[in-house]
Amino acid sequence: MKKVVAGGLVAAVLAVAAPVIMHFEGRSLTAYEDVVGVPTICDGVTAGVQLGDQATDAECDAALEREMRTHLAGLQRCVHRDLTTHQWAALLSWAYNVGVGAACDSTLVRLVNAGEGFHTWCPELKRWVYAGGRKLAGLVRRREAEYRLCLQ
Repeated sequence: MKKVVAGGLVAAVLAVAAPVIMHFEGRSLTAYEDVVGVPTICDGVTAGVQLGDQATDAECDAALEREMRTHLAGLQRCVHRDLTTHQWAALLSWAYNVGVGAACDSTLVRLVNAGEGFHTWCPELKRWVYAGGRKLAGLVRRREAEYRLCLQ
């Protein structure tokens, strides 16, 4: 089984990924529509969110941890190679943003599972800079940060 499932490594991946996710998602205690019109709250949480919803910081902290664990578990089902903590964290931040389904169906994950080196698949992160058909500067910055994290 992949090393990330072993005890403290999950905690390490979450600890490395959380600041990246929080920085780029931003925290809102009131639900809003994201750039593609999806109701969003806290640090990018969309599941079950309706405009007008409110949350506390404590609720957002719990939601962030729950969402990161859910997304990491989804990635673990489709990534079949051992990765470093930083590589898992980069993939977690990316999948948190694009969704596990899109991540698992991606060329990036196919390259990882084919045994390609990280210098081949980490740059694939930089391709994921579009939302609603538009290239977004915020996504360019986020993918650059995830790319740098991936290379560590």
